[in-house]
Amino acid sequence: MTTEDMVKTSARSKTEDMLNEYIPILILTITAALFAAINLVLSHLLGPRKSSRSKLSVYESGMKPRGDARHRFSIKFYLIAMVFIIFDIEVVFLYPWALIFRQYVAAGPFILIEMLVFIGILVLGYIYVWKKGGLTWD
Repeated sequence: MTTEDMVKTSARSKTEDMLNEYIPILILTITAALFAAINLVLSHLLGPRKSSRSKLSVYESGMKPRGDARHRFSIKFYLIAMVFIIFDIEVVFLYPWALIFRQYVAAGPFILIEMLVFIGILVLGYIYVWKKGGLTWD
């Protein structure tokens, strides 16, 4: 056996070993897909099919629907929703920072000052939205 053949055999065995590691994931994926498909087919075949007027009506959290479904909302609704999302996402940035704070605070106050600037910008944005009346619900 030549050196070239040994290298090819070694590379082939490494590739096969690497592919063998993915077999459990493949089996799990196939099993999950089959389970979902079998449940859908069985519920379609075995499920009750008695339609009535109340079952075919629109369900709105237990309340009878009234009015048009295409009712226009005030722009305030969307503005408050966007402000909430923005401030909610900013909180997501605070969590990882809080986890690593103790590790880096010994190196200097840079990490603390950086977060104080970040929170300061958030507070300025909050005050701006508040002063512009973006948080009032009319």
